[in-house]
This record gives sequence, C-alpha cells and structure tokens, in this order.
Amino acid sequence: MKGSQKVIDYLNFLIGGELGARDQYFIHSQMYHEWHYGKLYSRIYHEMQEETDHARALINRVLMLEGVPNMKVADINIGNDVPSMLKSDLELEYSVRQHLKDGIKLCELEQDYVTREILVAQLVDTEEDHAHWLEQQLGLIDLMGLQNYLQSQLGDVA
Repeated sequence: MKGSQKVIDYLNFLIGGELGARDQYFIHSQMYHEWHYGKLYSRIYHEMQEETDHARALINRVLMLEGVPNMKVADINIGNDVPSMLKSDLELEYSVRQHLKDGIKLCELEQDYVTREILVAQLVDTEEDHAHWLEQQLGLIDLMGLQNYLQSQLGDVA
C-alpha cells in the first residue's frame, strides 16, 4: 500500500529518535548495573526494550507504506551520575513526546489514520509510563535526598 512520502519521511525521523532513545537507555542501564543499582537497571533496561519495540512498529509501518526505513540514529546524551542520567532521559522523553504530537498532526493532514493510531499509542506510553516514571524519580530525589534515594535503588542485578 503506497503511503504518503511526507508520512514515510517523518516516520523515518521518528525511527532515528527511538533508536537513539534505545541506545541511551541501554548505556544508562549498563551504568546502573555496574553501580549495583539493580532497581534502576531493571526499569531502564525495560525502557530500552520498549524503545526497541517502538522502533520496530515504526519500521514495520514504513515497510507497509512501501517506504525504506532509515536507520540514522539520533544523538544521545549520556549522564555521568544518577540525577543527570534521569534528567537526560526525561528531556529525551519530552522531545519524543513533541515529535509524536507533530507526527500525529501530519498524519491527520495526510489522512493516514492508521499511522496516527500507532503514534497515539506511543504517545500514551511516552507520557503515562516513561516520562511520568522519570518525573517521579526526580521528585523522590528532591523529597528523600539523593543518598536515601540511591540506597533505595540498591539491589541484586539479574
């Protein structure tokens, strides 16, 4: 099914963002693993897997629209301690959220409602799961203090 080239191009842009998010989460998860913050490792590794699933869904949609997926990965921002890592991940999610909203508008203009629904589902995941959890963690650091927060994240790493 031949799709709108504008939608295909935008999906390729989004794929790059998802792959960048995947890579950033992967590196951060490995850093948490090294530091024995097992709870953070588990959560961020899970987020990495979800970003991979998001990229897969977008790639599959590009292929269905008879486009060629572009695997150009967006830039990443690696933190050097837990607060900077959480903040960097939250900034990433805010950026993804805006890009998804822009993609939803484009899909409406191009009357591609199936792609729109894919992006809406990813937006819900970004806002209600990823960004919300990161905001909670930064709030806990403010509430408990960094040392108490870090102690609460210790645990066995699988």
